[in-house]
Amino acid sequence: MTMHPLAWWVWALGLAVAATRTTNPAVIALILASVVLVVLARREDASWARAFRGFLVLGGCIVAIRMLFYVVVGIKTAGAVLVDVPRVALPSWAVGVELFGPITLTGLLVALYGGLRLATLVVCFGAANALANPKRALRSLPPSLHQIGTAIVIAVSVPPQLVTAAAGVRRAQRLRGHEPRGVRGLLSTAVPVLTDALSRSLALASSMDSRGYARPLTGRTDRRVSTLVVIALAAASMGTYGLLDGTSPRWLGVPVLVIGGAAAATASILAGRQVRRTRYRPDRWGSPELLVAGCGVVAAVLLVAATATDPAALDPSLSPLSWPQVPPVALLCAVVAAIPAARAFRRPAERVAT
Repeated sequence: MTMHPLAWWVWALGLAVAATRTTNPAVIALILASVVLVVLARREDASWARAFRGFLVLGGCIVAIRMLFYVVVGIKTAGAVLVDVPRVALPSWAVGVELFGPITLTGLLVALYGGLRLATLVVCFGAANALANPKRALRSLPPSLHQIGTAIVIAVSVPPQLVTAAAGVRRAQRLRGHEPRGVRGLLSTAVPVLTDALSRSLALASSMDSRGYARPLTGRTDRRVSTLVVIALAAASMGTYGLLDGTSPRWLGVPVLVIGGAAAATASILAGRQVRRTRYRPDRWGSPELLVAGCGVVAAVLLVAATATDPAALDPSLSPLSWPQVPPVALLCAVVAAIPAARAFRRPAERVAT
């Protein structure tokens, strides 16, 4: 029996929150290493698991593009000049915008740190996608969320299907003795890959709809649900901003998110009463799932608490420049995040009656 899919999502979201609390590249690298270690140790041999390599490549592209944007149109900060590129003036309607200019070490490091943090968020999402079966994760959602189940299935299943379709197209091209290369080969491959991946996802959505997936009991709508959803969305937006922005008041972060979570849970319970569904062999949430999810939550709490008590330890100085230090709390966070890779966290296989 494999791990409950939502446990992996909680773990990955906890690490994503932890990565947003620091700009220290050493700390971010530790979090990234923990994510990769757990994925290599726990992923299954499935199409969604093989898509993790694509997320790593996407993360590297994000870092490169972030630094390229700084070189081309970024704000040139003060610091040691590495390369003095001539400025290119734009027309008068582009007031205050210039291309290129001197490339400073400080500005390049700021771009690198920001790109690395964004890439880590993408890799965390890719880890959840590689470890959790998207179909099982959708089946584990409460009944109130099954109204948007078709759209979720299409969105979540497209990346793994892209990998499978790309492998199939390349195999077919090799069998025909044709291996396209360059930009023309990419264009000739992209269309059949996208078409095949989208067709697979639409077929899955159609099969769900033909089985009456998430059909409401009645056509009536509860106004209380709409009101609570609006409150939950507003609280989630404000609370997320307060949690990610270290300069905002403390009451704007976790307290507002708790209020939004309570409103969303109440709305989910009320909306779930209008949906009838059955489950075949539902996934169990036991101690292994609780421990895996707890590792992500603890990692996030450690860095959030460290940011509140000693923010300088997680934000290396750029003026003057200094080598990034690794605080003890970062090492503890990385160790906690990597614990699910251990065999002790594997759910034991269920006995089959004979």
